Amino acid sequence: MSVPYETAAYEPAESPESPEEHLARLLGRALNSFELPDEALRRLDCALAHDSSLHSAHHSAGLHRETYRHTWLLADGCALTLWELVHNTAPGSEPQHEVYVDEEELRAATARLPLPSDTPDFELPVLVQLSPVPAPRHMYVPDDSADHARRLLRRAENADQPGADTTALLKSAFAHQITQAFGRPCRAGRIGLGYSLYEHAFLLRDGREISLWEVEHTATPDGRHMCEVYTSEDAARDAMERRAAQVS
Repeated sequence: MSVPYETAAYEPAESPESPEEHLARLLGRALNSFELPDEALRRLDCALAHDSSLHSAHHSAGLHRETYRHTWLLADGCALTLWELVHNTAPGSEPQHEVYVDEEELRAATARLPLPSDTPDFELPVLVQLSPVPAPRHMYVPDDSADHARRLLRRAENADQPGADTTALLKSAFAHQITQAFGRPCRAGRIGLGYSLYEHAFLLRDGREISLWEVEHTATPDGRHMCEVYTSEDAARDAMERRAAQVS
């Protein structure tokens, strides 16, 4: 017989999980997780958000089968879905978990289960799976990005560099991109002065993006190279203007 949604034998996590924790829990209980393509798992390393929902259910004569849709939003703005099959048709009636990368594999696995063929499935319509998350503005590279942020802030010499709140947020950075910023020229100062402006963009585990703006220059009394770091491009460019005015 078909069953209502409330009777589905699925226990969500007691507290919100990160995308990494949810994936680890799913793979940990799946008997065939070793069969998943490496490429799919590599893409899931950069997941920003996730959602799970019951897709269909089949209960009959003490046997049950449920399928779940697990969807992750990736750093490139794409979504990746894994399909979980849960059933108690194995000897001993203990719940068995299997996971597949597409619905065709899921259907083939479901067809092999010893369930009565004359019992209709209870199937849910496709619902909105994820809250909208803006696509990242940068082409990030997963790396030891939290350490990169720490080293960047450590070499900054300006007194008004980013504070403790920004430092704490950047501990969850897992990817970053460095680009040189051009545009508004700095007012000319003393001949021989050198200025460069770089954006260090960081992608955090919760999907947020934070940029630090690094000014490298030699506008010091002895011409020594100096690094300053700011939380906005305007603040960095204003600092360049001030430095140029002081030494001109």
